[in-house]
Amino acid sequence: MGHEVNYHELAQTIGNINTMAVEKYLDLLEKTYVIFKLPAYSRNLRNEIKKGKKCYFFDNGIRNVLISDFKQPKMRFDKGAPWENYLVSERLKRNAYHQNHPNTYFWRTHDQAEIDYIEEQDGLLKAYPNHQTRVIHREIFKSFVLP
Repeated sequence: MGHEVNYHELAQTIGNINTMAVEKYLDLLEKTYVIFKLPAYSRNLRNEIKKGKKCYFFDNGIRNVLISDFKQPKMRFDKGAPWENYLVSERLKRNAYHQNHPNTYFWRTHDQAEIDYIEEQDGLLKAYPNHQTRVIHREIFKSFVLP
């Protein structure tokens, strides 16, 4: 959740399954609205990740069931991942509710600089010169996810 998906690594972790089967299972989970994928944002700069995808759950509860972890957020070792998943999934739901359909991505360089979520609307930018950014944190997140 919130990490780039490596189909080969998932196949090895599951054991005795090929990479194509993993891709098909993830595709099925996406088509049944259990997960969604964010592609990597790239404008072919040399240091950018170009082909990656991150997977998120539409509902953090499903993820918690799969890993059998129902601790309160302050007791969890993985606080960042469910928080990121919540913000990204609720933003997508908000956009759908308002019939706003931006292109959505994550961005990362090979040097590990990263932006978790990008919305692009009204055409492409030319290597990012006039972009707007907002840092979302717990004091202001409501305006990011609520209608």
